[in-house]
Amino acid sequence: MKRAVVTGASSGIGAATVRALRGLGWEVVGVARRADRLAALAEETGAEVFTADLTVQADVDALRDHLAATGGVNVLINNAGGAAGLDTIEHGSDADWQWMFDVNVLAVKRVTAALLPLLRASVEPGGSADILTVSSTAAHFSYEGGGGYNAAKFGVHALVDVLRLEVSGEPIRVLEVAPGMVKTEEFSLNRFGGDQEKADAVYANVPEPLVADDVAATIVAMLTMPPHVSLDLVILKPVAQSSVYKVARGPLTVKTS
Repeated sequence: MKRAVVTGASSGIGAATVRALRGLGWEVVGVARRADRLAALAEETGAEVFTADLTVQADVDALRDHLAATGGVNVLINNAGGAAGLDTIEHGSDADWQWMFDVNVLAVKRVTAALLPLLRASVEPGGSADILTVSSTAAHFSYEGGGGYNAAKFGVHALVDVLRLEVSGEPIRVLEVAPGMVKTEEFSLNRFGGDQEKADAVYANVPEPLVADDVAATIVAMLTMPPHVSLDLVILKPVAQSSVYKVARGPLTVKTS
């Protein structure tokens, strides 16, 4: 039976991914800072949970030691991350940039480095271990106001690319899913410092933005491919989002000639 670690599991894409993998019968360890949210998720799904702040090395080391003592791990899903602000580079907050690098890049580096020996040890003949990182379309396409978030997500995309080269020759798949517009309960609300009106405006009149379950289903599809098949990068957007620069608002209709 597969055992997966999902970071950022207390809400949104992370929680949806825990639910989806538990639906497959996998053992899942959900990791996040908020113990109360994790406890509710554990009660709902039967998943194991572990409270940790992944920007703190001691917490990451404790997670590694816990996993080693309780059966190891086959799959790592680096999902924790976030955005802060939509300011220009000129007026952007250094503290916001620092936080975005800490949670989107350095935390992924810490967790991946700590768990790689356990992932290697889990590989059975003919199988593979998996490291799947949730990035963003912001990791591939720049946009005004996205300076800090773009830089952090471009950074984690580069980390994923380099890691794939570094484990070349090993049965380890290094995967990336880059979602576009995903309507979750917290992402935009956190980005705008709790301003609900600004958060709601992001998705206003957009027909069917992605939801967390859509990304979780994509993650499941990537992980359940045959072990010799690597979907290195999947960019996932709602049909209404042609690019980070162009989002249709209002009903989607067929053009007449």
